[in-house]
Amino acid sequence: MRPVAWVLAAAFAALAPLAHGDDTLAADGFETPWVSGYVVGYQRDGYPVEAIDFSVVTHLIVGRVTPRADATLTTHFDIDPVAGPAWARQSAAAAHAAGRRAVLMVGGAGEHAGWVAAAAPAQRERFVANLLQAVDDFGFDGLDLDWEPLPVEDQPAFLALAQALRAARPDLLLSVPLGWINANFATPADPFYGRLAPLFDQINLMSYDMAGGWDGWLSWHSSALDGATGTTPSSVTISVDYYRRAGVPRGRLGIGIPFYGTCWRGVDAPRQSGGSVVASDNVMSYRNLLTDYYAPERAQWDAAADVPWLGAAQPFGPAGCRFVSYDDAASIAAKAAYLRRHGLGGTILWTLAQGHLPDRPQGQRDPLLQALGAALR
Repeated sequence: MRPVAWVLAAAFAALAPLAHGDDTLAADGFETPWVSGYVVGYQRDGYPVEAIDFSVVTHLIVGRVTPRADATLTTHFDIDPVAGPAWARQSAAAAHAAGRRAVLMVGGAGEHAGWVAAAAPAQRERFVANLLQAVDDFGFDGLDLDWEPLPVEDQPAFLALAQALRAARPDLLLSVPLGWINANFATPADPFYGRLAPLFDQINLMSYDMAGGWDGWLSWHSSALDGATGTTPSSVTISVDYYRRAGVPRGRLGIGIPFYGTCWRGVDAPRQSGGSVVASDNVMSYRNLLTDYYAPERAQWDAAADVPWLGAAQPFGPAGCRFVSYDDAASIAAKAAYLRRHGLGGTILWTLAQGHLPDRPQGQRDPLLQALGAALR
């Protein structure tokens, strides 16, 4: 999801009371939140299946298959037609051996045209049959429907697809990742999401990559928990409030935590003008960030946003950053506390491999995942 313009800060001001309303719950008695971690084929070498820490992960989302215009699916998992399916089956089997659920990711960025064609009324029945066949063939418990983006004109087709899947297999686990919300465009909330909610077990917010060098924006954090303004109009809090007002029950709503950062040039701190994002997902993995970018003298903490950042007057690291936004153990603990305080269902992690540090001793190789697990206990 990408904003196209900035609206006057008055629009944000009208929303602000909602963002800080009394929507908290006592922490006692919550069900254990889900921790849905993504693994994707193109990162398999950096995170072998046998390395996955299932002590924290409750759902393993394995990506990906993609929809074709004829309602069939690609099944190479961004590897190849033989090794890809084998890796997917191995991943699902590992989750089941650990007593966890395995979910098949469908789609993702760049696959919008395939979704629209495959889910059209004339092809929907065939598409549903092919999706369920993939679940059975690869040994999964459900589907993660990553129709991205999901504009208003696609909502009826997406709703009909979810209804058809639920009718065909009522016990199928269904999850969907949805876009974050720009506070300047957050009123009114779209009731579509309230209608969608009963069909899904998990509705997870992709609350990362929530800033860029866009018109009207100042430099800002990839995944701020709070602190949004009219010129830095994104945060986990703003997005959660929007979907709650749209009718999504708190227990079916999850937040997203990135195991990667964003690299900015042209600015050396948040809330500055003139910067641009030059690297993020994969390139700026937590592993790469610690190896190539982090230094104690660059490290800062934004108390309003509840996230860390790195900054320097001169470019640093292979991407030539001057400002790096990322999540660490402290910000993940803050997000976990927010999740529990508001009674939300859980979280998605994109991606597990990017937070894995294979050179560390056994038991210390997934520090972000371990921080989340400790905070949710």
